[in-house]
Amino acid sequence: MSEALATVSTVPSPVAPMVLTCDGVVQEFTGGDGAVLRILDGVSLEVARGEMVAIVGASGAGKSTLLHVLGGLERPAAGTVRYGGQPTTGLDDAALDALRNRHVGFVFQFHHLLREFTALENVMMPLRIGGMRDAEARARAVSLLERMGLGARLQHRPTALSGGEQQRTAVARALAARPSLLLADEPSGNLDAQNAAQLHDLFAELAREQALGIVVVTHNPLLAARADRVLLLDGGRLAAAPDFGTPGH
Repeated sequence: MSEALATVSTVPSPVAPMVLTCDGVVQEFTGGDGAVLRILDGVSLEVARGEMVAIVGASGAGKSTLLHVLGGLERPAAGTVRYGGQPTTGLDDAALDALRNRHVGFVFQFHHLLREFTALENVMMPLRIGGMRDAEARARAVSLLERMGLGARLQHRPTALSGGEQQRTAVARALAARPSLLLADEPSGNLDAQNAAQLHDLFAELAREQALGIVVVTHNPLLAARADRVLLLDGGRLAAAPDFGTPGH
Protein backbone atom coordinates (compact mmCIF):
# COMPACT_ATOMS: atom_id res chain seq x y z
CA MET A 1 0.00 0.00 0.00
CA SER A 2 1.54 3.30 -1.02
CA GLU A 3 2.15 6.16 1.44
CA ALA A 4 0.46 8.61 -0.93
CA LEU A 5 -2.72 6.54 -1.11
CA ALA A 6 -2.98 6.29 2.66
CA THR A 7 -2.47 10.05 3.08
CA VAL A 8 -4.91 11.24 0.45
CA SER A 9 -7.69 8.82 1.25
CA THR A 10 -7.92 9.62 4.95
CA VAL A 11 -8.35 13.39 4.66
CA PRO A 12 -11.85 14.88 4.15
CA SER A 13 -12.67 17.94 2.08
CA PRO A 14 -11.88 21.06 4.16
CA VAL A 15 -15.50 22.19 4.53
CA ALA A 16 -15.91 21.91 8.31
CA PRO A 17 -13.79 21.99 11.47
CA MET A 18 -12.04 18.75 12.37
CA VAL A 19 -13.45 16.98 15.42
CA LEU A 20 -10.81 14.25 15.31
CA THR A 21 -7.26 14.19 14.02
CA CYS A 22 -4.77 11.39 14.47
CA ASP A 23 -1.24 11.41 13.09
CA GLY A 24 1.13 8.47 12.75
CA VAL A 25 -0.65 6.31 15.31
CA VAL A 26 1.13 3.07 16.16
CA GLN A 27 -0.19 0.38 18.47
CA GLU A 28 1.75 -2.70 19.51
CA PHE A 29 1.19 -5.64 21.82
CA THR A 30 3.75 -8.00 23.30
CA GLY A 31 2.86 -11.69 23.15
CA GLY A 32 3.57 -14.29 25.80
CA ASP A 33 6.74 -15.27 23.95
CA GLY A 34 8.01 -11.69 24.06
CA ALA A 35 7.38 -11.07 20.36
CA VAL A 36 6.02 -7.61 19.52
CA LEU A 37 2.94 -7.55 17.29
CA ARG A 38 2.29 -4.24 15.54
CA ILE A 39 -1.46 -3.80 15.02
CA LEU A 40 -1.51 -0.18 13.80
CA ASP A 41 1.40 1.04 11.73
CA GLY A 42 1.33 4.82 11.36
CA VAL A 43 -2.40 5.49 10.98
CA SER A 44 -3.41 9.05 10.11
CA LEU A 45 -7.02 10.19 9.91
CA GLU A 46 -9.09 13.38 10.01
CA VAL A 47 -12.84 13.51 10.64
CA ALA A 48 -14.87 16.68 10.14
CA ARG A 49 -18.06 17.85 11.78
CA GLY A 50 -21.08 16.41 9.99
CA GLU A 51 -19.06 13.61 8.41
CA MET A 52 -19.54 9.86 8.79
CA VAL A 53 -16.50 7.69 8.11
CA ALA A 54 -16.81 3.90 7.87
CA ILE A 55 -13.82 1.67 8.54
CA VAL A 56 -13.89 -1.82 7.06
CA GLY A 57 -11.41 -4.67 6.98
CA ALA A 58 -10.91 -8.32 7.71
CA SER A 59 -11.51 -9.75 11.16
CA GLY A 60 -8.35 -9.29 13.21
CA ALA A 61 -7.14 -6.34 11.14
CA GLY A 62 -7.21 -4.07 14.20
CA LYS A 63 -10.41 -2.09 13.60
CA SER A 64 -11.60 -2.26 17.20
CA THR A 65 -8.09 -1.46 18.42
CA LEU A 66 -8.07 1.62 16.22
CA LEU A 67 -11.45 2.71 17.57
CA HIS A 68 -10.25 2.24 21.15
CA VAL A 69 -7.16 4.36 20.46
CA LEU A 70 -9.22 7.06 18.75
CA GLY A 71 -11.58 7.10 21.73
CA GLY A 72 -8.86 7.26 24.36
CA LEU A 73 -9.64 3.82 25.78
CA GLU A 74 -6.12 2.73 24.84
CA ARG A 75 -3.02 4.89 24.64
CA PRO A 76 -1.06 4.51 21.38
CA ALA A 77 2.54 3.34 21.41
CA ALA A 78 3.37 6.30 19.16
CA GLY A 79 1.59 9.09 17.32
CA THR A 80 -0.94 11.69 18.40
CA VAL A 81 -4.72 11.89 18.72
CA ARG A 82 -6.48 15.26 18.96
CA TYR A 83 -10.08 16.18 19.72
CA GLY A 84 -10.92 19.52 18.15
CA GLY A 85 -7.22 20.31 18.01
CA GLN A 86 -6.52 19.39 21.64
CA PRO A 87 -3.93 16.59 21.94
CA THR A 88 -4.42 13.69 24.31
CA THR A 89 -0.67 13.00 24.48
CA GLY A 90 0.81 13.62 27.90
CA LEU A 91 -2.47 13.78 29.78
CA ASP A 92 -2.75 11.76 32.96
CA ASP A 93 -5.61 9.28 33.28
CA ALA A 94 -7.97 11.71 35.02
CA ALA A 95 -7.40 14.45 32.45
CA LEU A 96 -7.78 12.00 29.57
CA ASP A 97 -11.03 10.67 31.06
CA ALA A 98 -12.39 14.20 31.39
CA LEU A 99 -11.42 15.13 27.82
CA ARG A 100 -12.89 11.91 26.43
CA ASN A 101 -16.11 12.35 28.38
CA ARG A 102 -16.56 15.85 26.94
CA HIS A 103 -15.84 14.98 23.34
CA VAL A 104 -16.53 11.29 22.64
CA GLY A 105 -19.60 9.04 22.71
CA PHE A 106 -19.37 5.27 22.22
CA VAL A 107 -21.83 2.75 20.74
CA PHE A 108 -20.84 -0.92 20.73
CA GLN A 109 -22.22 -4.07 19.11
CA PHE A 110 -23.52 -5.14 22.52
CA HIS A 111 -25.47 -2.22 23.94
CA HIS A 112 -24.18 -2.65 27.53
CA LEU A 113 -27.32 -1.14 29.04
CA LEU A 114 -27.74 -1.57 32.78
CA ARG A 115 -30.46 -4.19 33.10
CA GLU A 116 -31.80 -3.00 36.45
CA PHE A 117 -32.49 0.53 35.17
CA THR A 118 -35.11 1.86 32.76
CA ALA A 119 -34.25 3.30 29.36
CA LEU A 120 -34.64 6.78 30.85
CA GLU A 121 -32.36 5.99 33.79
CA ASN A 122 -29.73 4.46 31.49
CA VAL A 123 -29.55 7.64 29.42
CA MET A 124 -29.52 9.82 32.52
CA MET A 125 -26.65 7.86 34.08
CA PRO A 126 -23.67 9.60 32.38
CA LEU A 127 -25.24 12.98 33.07
CA ARG A 128 -25.67 12.19 36.75
CA ILE A 129 -22.09 10.95 36.92
CA GLY A 130 -21.03 14.22 35.33
CA GLY A 131 -22.78 16.18 38.09
CA MET A 132 -25.84 17.40 36.19
CA ARG A 133 -28.93 18.05 38.32
CA ASP A 134 -31.59 15.35 38.09
CA ALA A 135 -34.25 17.59 36.57
CA GLU A 136 -31.91 18.77 33.82
CA ALA A 137 -30.59 15.25 33.22
CA ARG A 138 -34.13 13.91 32.97
CA ALA A 139 -35.17 16.56 30.46
CA ARG A 140 -32.10 15.90 28.32
CA ALA A 141 -32.64 12.12 28.43
CA VAL A 142 -36.34 12.40 27.57
CA SER A 143 -35.54 14.65 24.61
CA LEU A 144 -32.95 12.22 23.28
CA LEU A 145 -35.14 9.15 23.67
CA GLU A 146 -38.02 10.92 21.94
CA ARG A 147 -35.60 11.80 19.12
CA MET A 148 -34.86 8.07 18.86
CA GLY A 149 -38.58 7.25 18.62
CA LEU A 150 -38.66 5.85 22.16
CA GLY A 151 -40.89 8.38 23.87
CA ALA A 152 -43.36 5.66 24.81
CA ARG A 153 -40.64 3.35 26.15
CA LEU A 154 -38.99 5.59 28.76
CA GLN A 155 -39.92 3.41 31.73
CA HIS A 156 -39.13 0.08 30.12
CA ARG A 157 -36.09 -1.89 31.25
CA PRO A 158 -33.76 -3.32 28.59
CA THR A 159 -35.32 -6.81 28.79
CA ALA A 160 -38.65 -5.28 27.74
CA LEU A 161 -37.13 -3.52 24.72
CA SER A 162 -36.49 -5.01 21.30
CA GLY A 163 -32.94 -5.30 20.00
CA GLY A 164 -33.38 -2.21 17.88
CA GLU A 165 -34.85 -0.26 20.79
CA GLN A 166 -31.97 -1.28 23.03
CA GLN A 167 -29.43 -0.10 20.49
CA ARG A 168 -31.24 3.22 19.98
CA THR A 169 -31.24 3.68 23.76
CA ALA A 170 -27.49 3.07 23.71
CA VAL A 171 -27.14 5.74 20.99
CA ALA A 172 -29.14 8.18 23.13
CA ARG A 173 -26.87 7.44 26.08
CA ALA A 174 -23.79 8.02 23.92
CA LEU A 175 -25.15 11.42 22.90
CA ALA A 176 -26.24 12.48 26.39
CA ALA A 177 -23.16 14.58 27.14
CA ARG A 178 -23.31 16.31 23.74
CA PRO A 179 -20.08 14.87 22.30
CA SER A 180 -18.60 16.18 19.07
CA LEU A 181 -17.49 12.68 18.03
CA LEU A 182 -19.43 9.41 17.99
CA LEU A 183 -17.49 6.13 17.71
CA ALA A 184 -19.45 2.98 16.87
CA ASP A 185 -18.08 -0.57 16.82
CA GLU A 186 -20.26 -2.96 14.77
CA PRO A 187 -23.40 -1.15 16.00
CA SER A 188 -25.82 -3.13 13.83
CA GLY A 189 -24.03 -6.47 14.16
CA ASN A 190 -26.74 -8.00 16.36
CA LEU A 191 -29.76 -6.46 14.61
CA ASP A 192 -32.10 -7.86 12.00
CA ALA A 193 -32.21 -6.21 8.58
CA GLN A 194 -35.07 -3.83 9.38
CA ASN A 195 -33.63 -2.59 12.67
CA ALA A 196 -30.17 -2.35 11.13
CA ALA A 197 -31.52 -0.17 8.31
CA GLN A 198 -33.23 2.11 10.84
CA LEU A 199 -30.00 2.47 12.79
CA HIS A 200 -28.06 3.24 9.61
CA ASP A 201 -30.57 5.96 8.75
CA LEU A 202 -30.23 7.36 12.26
CA PHE A 203 -26.45 7.66 12.03
CA ALA A 204 -26.67 9.48 8.70
CA GLU A 205 -29.27 11.86 10.14
CA LEU A 206 -27.24 12.54 13.29
CA ALA A 207 -24.11 13.38 11.32
CA ARG A 208 -26.05 15.80 9.14
CA GLU A 209 -28.45 17.37 11.65
CA GLN A 210 -26.22 17.60 14.74
CA ALA A 211 -22.88 18.22 12.99
CA LEU A 212 -21.43 15.13 14.64
CA GLY A 213 -18.29 13.48 13.45
CA ILE A 214 -18.97 9.73 13.30
CA VAL A 215 -16.49 6.89 12.88
CA VAL A 216 -18.12 3.50 12.51
CA VAL A 217 -16.36 0.14 12.30
CA THR A 218 -18.51 -2.32 10.41
CA HIS A 219 -18.68 -5.48 8.35
CA ASN A 220 -22.08 -4.39 7.02
CA PRO A 221 -21.72 -3.08 3.45
CA LEU A 222 -25.09 -1.31 3.66
CA LEU A 223 -23.95 0.76 6.63
CA ALA A 224 -20.57 1.44 5.04
CA ALA A 225 -22.29 2.61 1.86
CA ARG A 226 -24.18 5.27 3.86
CA ALA A 227 -20.90 6.87 4.96
CA ASP A 228 -19.26 9.88 3.35
CA ARG A 229 -15.99 7.95 3.14
CA VAL A 230 -15.17 4.26 3.44
CA LEU A 231 -11.65 3.37 4.54
CA LEU A 232 -9.99 -0.03 4.55
CA LEU A 233 -7.72 -1.01 7.42
CA ASP A 234 -5.17 -3.46 6.08
CA GLY A 235 -1.64 -4.17 7.21
CA GLY A 236 -2.03 -1.60 9.98
CA ARG A 237 -2.70 1.26 7.52
CA LEU A 238 -5.77 3.06 6.20
CA ALA A 239 -6.61 3.61 2.55
CA ALA A 240 -9.73 4.23 0.47
CA ALA A 241 -11.86 1.09 0.28
CA PRO A 242 -12.79 -0.13 -3.19
CA ASP A 243 -16.11 -1.58 -4.31
CA PHE A 244 -18.47 0.84 -2.57
CA GLY A 245 -21.12 2.89 -4.27
CA THR A 246 -21.74 6.60 -4.13
CA PRO A 247 -20.82 7.86 -0.64
CA GLY A 248 -23.68 8.83 1.61
CA HIS A 249 -26.29 6.83 -0.33
